[in-house]
Amino acid sequence: MNYMVRNASKDDWDQIKNIYKEGISTGLATFETKVPSSYEQWILKAHPECTLIVYEENTTLGWCKLSTTSDRLAYTGVGEVSIYVHPSAKRKGVGDLLLKNLIVKSEEQGFWTLQAVIFLENKGSVHLHQKNGFRVVGIRERIGKINGIWRDNVLLERRSLLVGLEE
Repeated sequence: MNYMVRNASKDDWDQIKNIYKEGISTGLATFETKVPSSYEQWILKAHPECTLIVYEENTTLGWCKLSTTSDRLAYTGVGEVSIYVHPSAKRKGVGDLLLKNLIVKSEEQGFWTLQAVIFLENKGSVHLHQKNGFRVVGIRERIGKINGIWRDNVLLERRSLLVGLEE
């Protein structure tokens, strides 16, 4: 395994889009039912320095991004994590590599809290976040419908030990 990590760019869009489609098709990853129509739409609310891919040679194996959670000034250092791994790259350390790098990048950019909202049934993603310092804050019951079925979300958060400690 010779995985590399870098910031995502518009040139990566086709592979990012395909990985996102795969995630949507599982029914475990998101309430979204279709991929955004362009890279610009996909990255619109994301922090560009916290939008990463893991790749090997010319193949993108996974991506993550950190999106703003609110336009309110008080929440400037709070971001929501999205992370997707290509089905063929699952259980090979790609998600862990993405999340570890995202945590470092987010702290460099002044984020003091990361949150993740994950379907209750997506135990692999919940475990990935927990092993990287996220804790379960609670369960949001019947928070949204997908394909006419109410779904629950686990809300997790990670507080930085480096950012936001000043009084």
